[in-house]
Amino acid sequence: MYRAEIIANQSVQDDIVEVLEQYIPNILYTIVPLVNGRGSKDYKLGTSTWPETNFVLVTYIEDEDKDRVKAIIAAVKEKFPDEGIKLFFVKAEE
Repeated sequence: MYRAEIIANQSVQDDIVEVLEQYIPNILYTIVPLVNGRGSKDYKLGTSTWPETNFVLVTYIEDEDKDRVKAIIAAVKEKFPDEGIKLFFVKAEE
């Protein structure tokens, strides 16, 4: 089992959730809807100077779904190349 964390611009949240639910119908997840921080290209602070914000989606997936999640996020990144979409996995124990 893996913990997958997706950090991305709020503008692509619906797209990411939609394809995850489409290709992994039984996926369970938690969304932290408003996340501020600094990425490799810019800041996402929700201020007048840096108005954009991110969200974080956390899900626990079975080993066999790891490659599927990677492919899903890669496809969304290809569609939205400038949105700073990041995916991280951590091995999890039940």
